[in-house]
Amino acid sequence: MRISRRALLLASGLAALPLRAATAPRVVVLGGAIAEIVAALGAEAEMVGRDSTSTYPASLLSLPDVGYVRALSTEGVLSLAPDLILAEPDAGPPPVVEVLKAAGAKFVTIPGAPDAEGVLAKIAATAAALGRESEGALLADQVSADLAEARARAAEVTKPVRVLFVLSLQGGAVRAGGQGSSAEGIITLAGGVNAATGFTGFKPMTDEAVLAANPEVLLVMDREGELSITHEMIGAHPALGQTEAARTGRIIAMDGLLLLGFGPRTGQAALALNKALYGSGQ
Repeated sequence: MRISRRALLLASGLAALPLRAATAPRVVVLGGAIAEIVAALGAEAEMVGRDSTSTYPASLLSLPDVGYVRALSTEGVLSLAPDLILAEPDAGPPPVVEVLKAAGAKFVTIPGAPDAEGVLAKIAATAAALGRESEGALLADQVSADLAEARARAAEVTKPVRVLFVLSLQGGAVRAGGQGSSAEGIITLAGGVNAATGFTGFKPMTDEAVLAANPEVLLVMDREGELSITHEMIGAHPALGQTEAARTGRIIAMDGLLLLGFGPRTGQAALALNKALYGSGQ
């Protein structure tokens, strides 16, 4: 990807500016879960920009949007004159990230492992970057309690159900969450078993693989528009429509950031998914 001359000039100009002293830093956040943490730490007022996945709390929607976290614009970020940029590990594209790192603002990559320990590490790193360690410790305690409750509920499951997370159905291709994905992470934390095996991350599955997996439950993101996945679409699909999940109507839709973000609400998300999978009892 080519970086424009204007972006390079803007970056070099910002690098020459002195850092602001005795004032709150201007923070741009690139990642929805990180933005949630910033707000939960009481630092929302320091945010001057966000990426398009940073949608919770709703008050963040009034901030300038610099684009999708994996398709960022150099000019969009640097035009906000940030002192501090907090970013997910997969923020990109890489050439844009390299320019942002060289622009003078402090660039901090926040860890993002999709498990309970990863949530706490994310909170600690964000709090440290903001100089809010005491607030971070309090938030970690609250989140730890939610995660412990989710783990306890998952431990009560005697017959885990097979769950397939479907990210998209564009062009009829099933794009699912495989091993090591955030989808597998939340399914496991909720006491389920990921039905997608043999691949890592989010990748397409063949119809044959979907039929072989034969999930008992299908999990999708609750969203509208061209990326939505409806019961009707699943029923009409040549593979998904033949799964046990489709035949029994066990299709669960949840907010995408809540489900996959691995932010402060992850324990709550796991408990909600556990209830949807197993009801009030196990």
